[in-house]
Amino acid sequence: MNAVRNFLHGVGDRFRALPRWAKIVLAIAAAVFVYLLPIINPPLITTTDSDFGAVLFLCALYALVAIGLNIVIGYAGLLDLGYIGFFAIGAFTVGILGSAHGNIPLLLCIPIAMAVTLFSGIVLGAPTLRVRGDYLAIVTLGFGEIVRLVLVNADGLTGGSRGISNIPTPPSLDLFGVPHLVWDGFVAKVDLSNQTRFIQFSVTDSIPYYWLALTLVFIVLFLDWRMQNSRVGRAWEATREDEDAAELMGVPTFRFKLLAFATGAAIGGLSGALFATKQQFINPDNFTILYSVLFVAMVVVGGQGNRWGVILAAALLTWAPEKFRFLSDARFLLFGLVLMALAIFRPQGLLPPRRSVRAKRADEETEVLEEGAAHV
Repeated sequence: MNAVRNFLHGVGDRFRALPRWAKIVLAIAAAVFVYLLPIINPPLITTTDSDFGAVLFLCALYALVAIGLNIVIGYAGLLDLGYIGFFAIGAFTVGILGSAHGNIPLLLCIPIAMAVTLFSGIVLGAPTLRVRGDYLAIVTLGFGEIVRLVLVNADGLTGGSRGISNIPTPPSLDLFGVPHLVWDGFVAKVDLSNQTRFIQFSVTDSIPYYWLALTLVFIVLFLDWRMQNSRVGRAWEATREDEDAAELMGVPTFRFKLLAFATGAAIGGLSGALFATKQQFINPDNFTILYSVLFVAMVVVGGQGNRWGVILAAALLTWAPEKFRFLSDARFLLFGLVLMALAIFRPQGLLPPRRSVRAKRADEETEVLEEGAAHV
């Protein structure tokens, strides 16, 4: 594990040492490759037992969820175990407004869904964010389950256990076809008979939805980066590290915690809206509390406070069960063992934030100096 950690840190250090133009070129190349993944179908990555485009869509969708939850847990230090509630509110807002209930265009439904979930975050956070630690976790856990029960019992609005169908899809362009690659061993061939229309949203092809979700991930990533490196991000960090000390220094911690909670809720609502328009049918069973546990696992496994870490964890935790679907139920046992190993050997996550890395390096250097001084 130390060798892997040192390798990853070395790669990160070398990337940061590159000139600005080289960073931009590498970033663009990486983005293009990620967009083309479902077209290229790399043999070692593609999922033979599942629709690879659908799996990649879920990876991008859950990456969006993880970014939003990372603001709450990783930046502000608030343990939210009911994040699925905001995801469900966003999905059902789009379902109610865009289906026969409202017939409102989807491009208008999505901002409304984000506004509704942002308001829900404020309503939940205003009375509850004054409590800390385990008490906050219990309150948010209850919120996630209450939302599901309300959706089950509000038959007239949500359809109850029957759910909502005929949710509208995004407007299509259908400009041209993009042929897929097929592989004969490690030799690629262009398959002109299998093309994805750019951009036509349909039930039969998940790739345009993946492109849409990935675009939203990049947009939210940029906004996340701007917020973390602003006065708001510094206030979140101060609140997370020592809330009492931050208050003594004049930081209005409650206001910034509420901002983090509302921002995370809005991103959760956006994710839920995207999920609803892809599925075109939702019911309350899609939003059980187990998904909240999965979302928290993505943040913890990836490294709390590291946006790239939580994206990596979201992709791995979504892709791995589908890649190893041929193992049947045994894959979940393997999945659990891997998580246990990570908890033991890598408790700070796959990619801990740079502040944790610097602190650990400083501690190691101090120990070496102390040992050297003891031998003198």
